[in-house]
Amino acid sequence: MSFNAIAQKDVALIAKDSVKETINPLAPAKAAFYSAVLPGLGQAYNKKYWKIPIVYGALGAGIYYYTWNNKKYQEYRDEYKSRLDGTKTIGNQASIYGALTEETLIRGQKFHQRNRDLSALITAGIYLLNIIDANVDAHLMQFNVDENLSIRPEIYQNEIDYKFKTGIKLTYNF
Repeated sequence: MSFNAIAQKDVALIAKDSVKETINPLAPAKAAFYSAVLPGLGQAYNKKYWKIPIVYGALGAGIYYYTWNNKKYQEYRDEYKSRLDGTKTIGNQASIYGALTEETLIRGQKFHQRNRDLSALITAGIYLLNIIDANVDAHLMQFNVDENLSIRPEIYQNEIDYKFKTGIKLTYNF
């Protein structure tokens, strides 16, 4: 038996389909869980890093407006309470709202309280959108999108009257 015969006998070629990917059905749930634990982590799991600054910017803006409106609400409330007590100062300082009427102080309280509560709801909504975005993006990454199936708008010229027509072209190649 020669060396070539031994080499040919031991060599076996195994062909694998390199195009086929395995789909992890738990990836969307994992991405949503990561975003729920730490906002933006689900986007990092999906490798959509450009979305992370948007998530933190939106959450930071919501938290900023919540704290600002809460601070203003407390200032109006403290001034109103000090007027009810009969004092014109808060602590050792003269009030910056001394020229306002009691009615104006009540309207200021209601305005900032409403905006504070609205800011809290919007911030909670942004947090939920962060989770939903990570989940949906992980779902969409599992779809096979290639040129074999395409839909695109098309503008063509009619050969009889030479007017331009619009339409949608649906293509499926096998």
